[in-house]
Amino acid sequence: MQTYMTKGTCSRQIIFEVTEDNKLFGVKFIGGCSGNLQAIARLVDGKDIDEVISLLKGIKCRSNTSCGDQLATALEKYKFKKMNPDLDKK
Repeated sequence: MQTYMTKGTCSRQIIFEVTEDNKLFGVKFIGGCSGNLQAIARLVDGKDIDEVISLLKGIKCRSNTSCGDQLATALEKYKFKKMNPDLDKK
């Protein structure tokens, strides 16, 4: 399970899991607009994380970001950590 603390949105945190083949599932937003965020979570369930990043990156709401944009950012950070595991040890 991955946890990401959001910045600039009504939701405070995003919890998600990624399978070995980079499929996203179990997305939960803490805080924010419950109905809309449940819809986003259902729509991205089972999708490849690169597809989700492509779909949601750059969507703006408040503070020049949105909950969807923050999910894309969380997935980008996940990918970076996965590709650079040694950086976590420093």
